[in-house]
Amino acid sequence: MIRIRRAEERGHAHHGWLDSWHTFSFAEYYDPEQMGFGPLRVINDDRVQPGQGFGMHGHRDMEIVTYVLDGALEHKDSLGNGSVMRHGDVQRMTAGTGIRHSEFNPSATETLHFLQIWILPERANLPPSYEQKAFSAAEKRGRLRLVASSDGREGSVAINRDASLYAAQLDGEEAAAHRFAPGRTGYLHVARGELALNGRPLAAGDGARITDEPEIRLSDAIDAEVLLFDLA
Repeated sequence: MIRIRRAEERGHAHHGWLDSWHTFSFAEYYDPEQMGFGPLRVINDDRVQPGQGFGMHGHRDMEIVTYVLDGALEHKDSLGNGSVMRHGDVQRMTAGTGIRHSEFNPSATETLHFLQIWILPERANLPPSYEQKAFSAAEKRGRLRLVASSDGREGSVAINRDASLYAAQLDGEEAAAHRFAPGRTGYLHVARGELALNGRPLAAGDGARITDEPEIRLSDAIDAEVLLFDLA
């Protein structure tokens, strides 16, 4: 079964410097029907104005994955890490017993667009840690490229959960398929563009809960970039 939720059905917060859409309940947006999907707890679709950002703040007991779509994201954290992320970069933070970090748009002219994803860890009180890797557009072109997994296979970042995250860029006649092992579910988020999921049209910001589907096919794309979660 595929259950589609359209972009405009998500929660929305506009703070001037930040325009944020919430797939699941977050901050002041609360919907008891949208508290997450399995271990997937947050998908925030954020646009940050030039020279603005999130000051130093803390997290605990969460796997936090950041995926940059446009612009640059400057990251600093209490472990001493610092980096500037751009499109194709994927970051994983294990908040564990506690971590503090800041996220800032260092550009004076360019809007930052990124997705922040929270996944519940297998267990609490893990030691905090950080990892970042780059995945080129060529690696994701016309295929689902693994970017996060429980074991870090295929060069993906490693998360403390039995979950796999794939990214794909599709256009025109390009298509991609994914098979789910028995008992597993999926969640698809369209980051940009348009495409069809098993023949059903989706556009930027749309999401789909996938249950009891042995295989999905992504096709009929128009400049699409998508994230697919394969969940236990």
